[in-house]
Parts: sequence; structure tokens; C-alpha cells
Amino acid sequence: MLFVNTFFFGSVLILALLLFLPVSKLMWVLSVRRVERRLGRALTDRERQGQLSRARFLAIFVVLVFSFLFNYRLL
Repeated sequence: MLFVNTFFFGSVLILALLLFLPVSKLMWVLSVRRVERRLGRALTDRERQGQLSRARFLAIFVVLVFSFLFNYRLL
């Protein structure tokens, strides 16, 4: 039973780590485009960095929940 729990949480963590960069990049691009369209101008570097940190923060939760549900369904 301990092996199954270790394998499950290991699988969740590995999948979350693999998905983090692409998901955070996608969330960042969509966020920057939405804000630029709403403001009608290009964002400054400082504003882009703010959107990047926001996207990374949100991506942590998104990939962890997705990874948990994905692996829960497999086992």
C-alpha cells in the first residue's frame, strides 16, 4: 500500500513539473494579449513581468489539480 501511495504522489509531482512550463507560458501569453487588447497599447517590461509572475502562480495550482485528477483516474 505504501508503494502505491508513493507511486501516486510521485506521478502527480512528475506530471505537474513537466506541465508547469508550457502551462505557465500559455497562461502568460493569453494574459498579455488580453491586457494589451483591453488597454489598446503594448505592455511595458515591468507589466509583462507582473503578468509572468501571476501566470506562474496560477499555473502551480492548475497543474497540481490537473495532475492529481489525471493520475487519480488512472489508478
